[in-house]
Amino acid sequence: MLLDLRGKKALVTGIANNKSIAWGIAQQLHAAGAELGVTYLPDDKGRFEGKVRELTAPLSPTLFEPLNVQDPAQIEAVFAKVKEQWGQIDVLVHCLAFAGKDELIGDYSNISPEGFARALEVSAYSLAPLCKHAKPLFSEGGSVITLSYLGAERAIPNYNVMGVAKAALEASVRYLAAELGEKQVRVNAISAGPIRTLASSAIGGILDMIHNVEEKAPLHRTVTQDEVGGTAAFLASNLASGITGQTIYVDAGYCITGM
Repeated sequence: MLLDLRGKKALVTGIANNKSIAWGIAQQLHAAGAELGVTYLPDDKGRFEGKVRELTAPLSPTLFEPLNVQDPAQIEAVFAKVKEQWGQIDVLVHCLAFAGKDELIGDYSNISPEGFARALEVSAYSLAPLCKHAKPLFSEGGSVITLSYLGAERAIPNYNVMGVAKAALEASVRYLAAELGEKQVRVNAISAGPIRTLASSAIGGILDMIHNVEEKAPLHRTVTQDEVGGTAAFLASNLASGITGQTIYVDAGYCITGM
């Protein structure tokens, strides 16, 4: 059986530019035949809208909507549009994360309550309301995919609150998988190795992290957007119909190493 997403409708969140892992996922879903919807982070000057619209134009998305997950009204509006235009959804891709730079450096115990709350809201909590609004629209056999990182289970320098947020995200994946399983909707996370993206640029020492993976991972390299995207396309397809509640590591094997 070949990977075939023709006839599937996939909503992809979190594309910021051509370095985004979400962009790699969108490309692979499109290549497998899925019809795409794309969200962008709205701002007063419309910078993200223009960049994301231009970038994704070759993929011919049939939905293109603003989405700030800290605004419940925008979440409702996105899924109202999905219902109006598509009638259903088959794949939901959650690639959203944020933490202020001050919350990523120094001693973790110095984190502010405001910084903690915002990082957890955007990076972990946001998956729940997206799934809540998608739930009545999901077709049987639907798939939810989110992005995590090894910092969810190991203490990674300069990752701090984002590691806590990713741990919460992975726990959310398990609880949402239990909830949505009644509709035969699967929920999984991809724990990707470090890739230079707009989000990762906020992490101090990201290049050192990449070089460490290249040195110690069994494959002696880091992974690409396309490899993460290919895994997402697999998880979105019927080939992964028996996989749910899991964190899939796409990190060139780095997670298995001891030293």
